[in-house]
Amino acid sequence: MIIVSDTSPITNLAAIGQLDLLRQLYSNVTIPQAVYHEMVDVDRIVPGAVEVQQLSWIQTVRVVNSRQVAEIQQQHNNIDLGEAEAITLSIELKADLLLMDERRGRTVALDYGLNVTGLLGVLLQAKKQGVIPAIKPLIAQLIATADFRVSQQLYAIVLQSADED
Repeated sequence: MIIVSDTSPITNLAAIGQLDLLRQLYSNVTIPQAVYHEMVDVDRIVPGAVEVQQLSWIQTVRVVNSRQVAEIQQQHNNIDLGEAEAITLSIELKADLLLMDERRGRTVALDYGLNVTGLLGVLLQAKKQGVIPAIKPLIAQLIATADFRVSQQLYAIVLQSADED
């Protein structure tokens, strides 16, 4: 199974000490170089930065089609480099799943026919597979610790899907 991730699922899970959920669910996660640089090459501490440098199950891969990355960014001016590379890498690797939270990026990825889920989808999958007992406390932790934003409507839908409403 090929899983590509954008920055936010990794940083948010790392912020609440749950990054290993990705390994437990998917075995390996691939990130494009732009995502690696968004986490590592900045002037502040980013949750997950050490892990993407050290964990063998998180692999950084260079995008081959840099032209497509540029086209995605030009056609969708709100897409950052990490999102554009994650979308392009998912296409190149024929990824089974792209992990991405940002609505704009998800819309573009879906336009390319990619299978996309966000952090809440990852948490739902983890609960359904018995990796975690509940998602409500983790969402509360994400909101409190990682400044994670979720609409009340989506929050209610996710809790209902997890049988925690």
